[in-house]
Amino acid sequence: MMKIGVQLYSVRDEMERDFEGTLKRVKDMGYDCVEFAGLFGRSAAEVKALCDAYGLIPISAHVSLDDMREDPFVLQTYAEIGCKYVAIPSMDTNDRPGHPGFEKTAQDMAILGAFAKKLGMKLAYHNHDFEFEKVDGKYALDILYDTVPADLLLAQLDTCWVNVGGADPVAYIHQYKGRVEILHFKDFAGKKSENMYALLGVNDGKKEATVGDFEYRPLGQGLQDMPAIVKAAKECGTEWAIIEIDEPSRGKTSMQCIKESIDYLKTII
Repeated sequence: MMKIGVQLYSVRDEMERDFEGTLKRVKDMGYDCVEFAGLFGRSAAEVKALCDAYGLIPISAHVSLDDMREDPFVLQTYAEIGCKYVAIPSMDTNDRPGHPGFEKTAQDMAILGAFAKKLGMKLAYHNHDFEFEKVDGKYALDILYDTVPADLLLAQLDTCWVNVGGADPVAYIHQYKGRVEILHFKDFAGKKSENMYALLGVNDGKKEATVGDFEYRPLGQGLQDMPAIVKAAKECGTEWAIIEIDEPSRGKTSMQCIKESIDYLKTII
């Protein structure tokens, strides 16, 4: 059975305020594991000790490609914590397929993937919707996964962004069967809109949200066919279901959103 985790970026406000207390509350909600998005000044030993104390598996971490390029030994930190995966959370425009920096990016990812393997971990890539732009008739995300071998780069598909990008999350999970060991479960409402990237923390000067615009939602409260996604994940060997909610919505706190999400996911998983 898939284990359920949370990307701690979802509760970054709480993590910054009370790192240890937030881990305890996450465990009390019923989460099996956590995926880090920064360590908030804690050492690897401190983080490992806290995860051990509360019975949480430190399954993964998001680490930027630039950080790993600057210091590949940042991977050692997460190996010491006990992470099984490290995921690249995004790519800058110049690094993407169809842009001048892509060849070097693919080479760097392969090198980092090999280094992660030596440390007992696996490197993955986490998509947004922009990887569903087509380059010579092919999705940029597919070009990335075709270029970097599967044994060096797993596919941490984000089911929300697959959908927003115009693809079917269920079909995409099946397309990368065996490569989607760790999957992001994320729900949303509305449609692709001008304010969307403001929700990613990008201040692009776009207008404020209006009714019908894109909005993150707790699982089961949006447009995603979550039972079908769960079924596909099980059929394709996914081991870790990671809940992520980039911003709280519907007037709820970040902690309320992840609690409602795990409560729902447990009814269908």
